[in-house]
Amino acid sequence: METQEKRETEKLKQEPRVNKALKESAKKDTPQDEEEEVIEKKDKQAIGGYLILLIAAGLAYFIFKIDLLNIPDKYNLFIEKITGIFLIVVVVLMISRLLRAVLEKRLDNATTQYNLNRIIHLATSLILFFIILSGIFINWYATVVSLGLISLILGLALQNPITSFFAWIYILIRKPYEVGDRIKIGNATGDVIGLSYFDTTLWEVNGDYLSGDHPSGRVIRFANSKVFNEYVFNYSWPLFPYSWNEIKLFIGYNSDLHFVGATLKALAENEVGEAMMHRVRLYRNILAETPIDELEVREKPSVIFRAHDNTWMEVVVRYLVHPKEAGKVKNHLFKSMVQALNQHPEKVSLPNTGLP
Repeated sequence: METQEKRETEKLKQEPRVNKALKESAKKDTPQDEEEEVIEKKDKQAIGGYLILLIAAGLAYFIFKIDLLNIPDKYNLFIEKITGIFLIVVVVLMISRLLRAVLEKRLDNATTQYNLNRIIHLATSLILFFIILSGIFINWYATVVSLGLISLILGLALQNPITSFFAWIYILIRKPYEVGDRIKIGNATGDVIGLSYFDTTLWEVNGDYLSGDHPSGRVIRFANSKVFNEYVFNYSWPLFPYSWNEIKLFIGYNSDLHFVGATLKALAENEVGEAMMHRVRLYRNILAETPIDELEVREKPSVIFRAHDNTWMEVVVRYLVHPKEAGKVKNHLFKSMVQALNQHPEKVSLPNTGLP
């Protein structure tokens, strides 16, 4: 049985989201030579080529700058300007290639990689066009000043969209949430159904007019920049996509506590199901490879008795459930528990009732 469970755990670890989250959360005891390279070999070669061009262009620019070849001024200034433009173009292209190499390594979705490459390519093209145009027709000092003023004006006018765009890149790389996750951010709770360059769309759960975990039917949109200044609660963490839930009941102090505990625990185990408890055991094995392996994760429900401020004893049934199934499971489980306890009034004293 242990061998079968071990094989299933290894298979689960190969799922893309689980594998990526496990790498990010793994204990830092892996030897340096076993760690995955941030930049692939082909990217290193390309960046190395840009470095060679950069050194060559820098030397050429220096030679023409000090007029080492004694070329007539009207030709020397023109060549110096062209060499300077080429130098900056090489720097921009090298940064663009380095940025793509680093970001692509952190993205495991082909569509996301394509979109990000397209954006980097567009931004690089616009920057190069502006540099070449400005370098040929305007003097360098005016170009630098103009670029600074334009950047300042655009930065102030488009502050929120620009911040949201960089937040989108942050979300793609760090993945505080993905499409399909159930999250809470600020006062909004729901399932992520859309993630664009500037905003995120939630299918709201709970809301102003409902209690519990039922969808409200409303859609919430918020700027991606919100992830920079709000706590993000993700209930769909790949390494443990379950959450603890509780049902609280009140019974009299003269009730049969052993009977109550056994009955409620059996009902909870039956509702959660053996398949669910088996899957929790697999995820518990995965958690053993993270810094939180000392956390006790019980796959079976537990029953807790404790005193309460009123005249009744509080019974808490705690169990693990998938966040998107929490409302349905809780509703069905609560009705089953109340019905089961009501069938034995000789053993259980519930509020507004009494033992015969």
